[in-house]
Amino acid sequence: MLFGLDGVEVGLLIVFICLFGGILSGFPVAFAIGGAGIISFGIIAAMDSAGLLIHQAIDTSSDAYRALVGTGVKHDAISIFRYPDLPRVGQSVFPQGWETALDRNVSFIVNRMNERVLAGQSIETLLAVLMFVLMGITLERSKIANDLLTTMARVFGPLPGGLAVSIVVVGAFLAASTGIVGATVVTMGLLALPTMLRSGYSPELATGVIAASGTLGQIIPPSIVIVLLGTLAGDLYSAAQEARATAAGCSDALTFLGQPAVVSVGTLFQAALLPGILLAVLYALYAFCYALLNPEKAPAVELGTTSSEAITRREAFTWFVGAPVLLIVGTILLGNIGAVGSQSTVVSSFSDSGDTAILRTNVGEDCKTAMIELHGQDKWDQAVAQQAEIDAAGGVQTSERLSVEALAEKTAAKIAAAAPIGTGVAIIVVLLGLVLSAGRGVSPSAAGRPLILGAIGLVLMLLVDILLIGPVTSPGVMVLLMALPFALAMYGVVYATRLCAGNELIRVVFPPLMLIVAVLGSILGGITNPTPAAALGAGGAIMLAAYRKLKDQDRSPKIIIWSTLAIVICILVGVNFDLRINQDGVSFESWVAFFVAYAAYIYAVFGLLFACWVLYTSGVLTPVVRETAKVTSMVFTILIGSQLLNLVVISFGGEHYIQQFLRSFDNELTVFLLVMLVLFVLGFVLDFLEIIYIVVPIVGPVIYGGTFDPKWVTIMIAVNLQTSFLTPPFGFALFYLRGVAPASVTTQHIYRGIVPFVLIQVAGLAILWFFPAIVTIVPELMPN
Repeated sequence: MLFGLDGVEVGLLIVFICLFGGILSGFPVAFAIGGAGIISFGIIAAMDSAGLLIHQAIDTSSDAYRALVGTGVKHDAISIFRYPDLPRVGQSVFPQGWETALDRNVSFIVNRMNERVLAGQSIETLLAVLMFVLMGITLERSKIANDLLTTMARVFGPLPGGLAVSIVVVGAFLAASTGIVGATVVTMGLLALPTMLRSGYSPELATGVIAASGTLGQIIPPSIVIVLLGTLAGDLYSAAQEARATAAGCSDALTFLGQPAVVSVGTLFQAALLPGILLAVLYALYAFCYALLNPEKAPAVELGTTSSEAITRREAFTWFVGAPVLLIVGTILLGNIGAVGSQSTVVSSFSDSGDTAILRTNVGEDCKTAMIELHGQDKWDQAVAQQAEIDAAGGVQTSERLSVEALAEKTAAKIAAAAPIGTGVAIIVVLLGLVLSAGRGVSPSAAGRPLILGAIGLVLMLLVDILLIGPVTSPGVMVLLMALPFALAMYGVVYATRLCAGNELIRVVFPPLMLIVAVLGSILGGITNPTPAAALGAGGAIMLAAYRKLKDQDRSPKIIIWSTLAIVICILVGVNFDLRINQDGVSFESWVAFFVAYAAYIYAVFGLLFACWVLYTSGVLTPVVRETAKVTSMVFTILIGSQLLNLVVISFGGEHYIQQFLRSFDNELTVFLLVMLVLFVLGFVLDFLEIIYIVVPIVGPVIYGGTFDPKWVTIMIAVNLQTSFLTPPFGFALFYLRGVAPASVTTQHIYRGIVPFVLIQVAGLAILWFFPAIVTIVPELMPN
């Protein structure tokens, strides 16, 4: 053995040295990874041919090995780490020759590129990366961060450490609307850092809070890290659980687990929401406590107000807290008692199929033993009792087509059970009511008559829905009945909108907030998957940037505003009318609704093209598209290069060697803690993309093949990867900030300032470790 090391261990060292050397060479990382794979394979192949790399494998022909297998130990569970005393035999790291390994690598890299980059199942999800990058860069170029920083500084500035807290709030806000780390850190470094230094803030706190807050985009949805990690985690978890089920003697993971072994990017977005908010809160608490203990290093700063009219605390509480809470909580309570709910009359023309047992019980003895160990004896006994009842009743009842009489009876029962107030009407009333409340809150001294008329319109909408509209009322009749109350409500809403426009906080926060609600709401609410939501966000960002550019040029943004309303009309018409005109017996109102929706769609497309033209003529669109192409190309090139490097590691047994080492630990908590520690250390020298595509595929089959919730595992990895942006000396956020910081701020200031936030990251990981419900509660409450 060379230097007393196993041949596989030497091969792993060669791969790491080539990778590390390639990254430090200054060559583009996307190409350095693939080059490191090719060079390391050549070195390993040459040393193997020279007889320098010998792998000490277990001698499977020995009597000791046969005796161990005879005791019931499975072949896959036997390794040199778990049974070091077994006889060994020296063999080449390429048992069939490096030529065969090279041939396999070439064929595998082509297959993997086709599966994961060009035409695989994950390609649709990976397209979300392109859209989210375009969305983030467009918003960054629209100077939304400038307005947010100025406004939030005025809101939080008078508090101790207020400027630092405002940085955290803006960082979280930009994370939810862009997800781009570099742009966020650079923008806040250029705008906020000079102001904080002039106000007497210590360079350490100022640089630390800017760098840490800028990385929130790596964990708060929509996060590119979660998109990339999620596409990989879904495949790893499914394959690992299938292997686990097979090892347990079960036919598949569905039988063994009692549920499908799947995890989607949308579910991971839901799981990442609270951990992202938790980190933002921890950052803000640190800044606030630091200011209390060191007031001279983080003084309160008065930068003016965001409102043109002074309001009392009572007025602010009434209209910004009391009325909104009353509207929302009241609607939820009405929904719980059945007063608000669905008024749909659509029923299935087939009968319901019978329920199955909570677990499959027609399994072998080995699978039964493993399932009892996993689920518990009580749950197994419950499943057996359920299956016995089903068998006694003649088996699972199949779904059958209903007769005309049964279908009519089922429809009548659903009509009778319909809620008096429809969910859609209730949501519209709540949203418009919030606008009226905000309008009153920002300007209590303004004329209240239009607001009162708007509120009367909302009440009339509810009364019309209760008294005149029923489940069988056609959409056309409903529109006619709602027209007058809705027009009255909109009169008040338009007036309230004008009042809100006079408040800088609302005027700055509202547009990106609506974009966040549209993108994240559609994903977290289970309405659509991340790719269409990302496309919606990219289109919305372009229109928002064009609106901002037109305002800066003193040009009318009416086309953008009307295009936004056209999108709203499309959604409302699509929700309330049946637009399927290719079926028989289409009603007149459906034709009218179709043409209205189609006209609105055409105008919305025109508005998007007009927004692109505005940005193009202003010199914004070209650099946005160029930068998007650069970032996306880098991501996909790293994806391809990392696949090549992974295949090199697999070819000489490195991946299997590492997995055997990890599986030699009896406690999976120990294994996961070890993996997290390795990822944390690698974060000092590797970017998150290299870790995701090189390290995670190697350790993934082990950490995703246990009993841990895959959502929790993935979010823990994501938070750990976020730390890689902050850890010196190679933290990317530190480089971004160093590039824009003034000369008075040294690199030592940045390094010292980031240390507390790295410790906060570690504390956040510890909180998620001991309280995993923070990760899992949102996916359990929201639909998928």
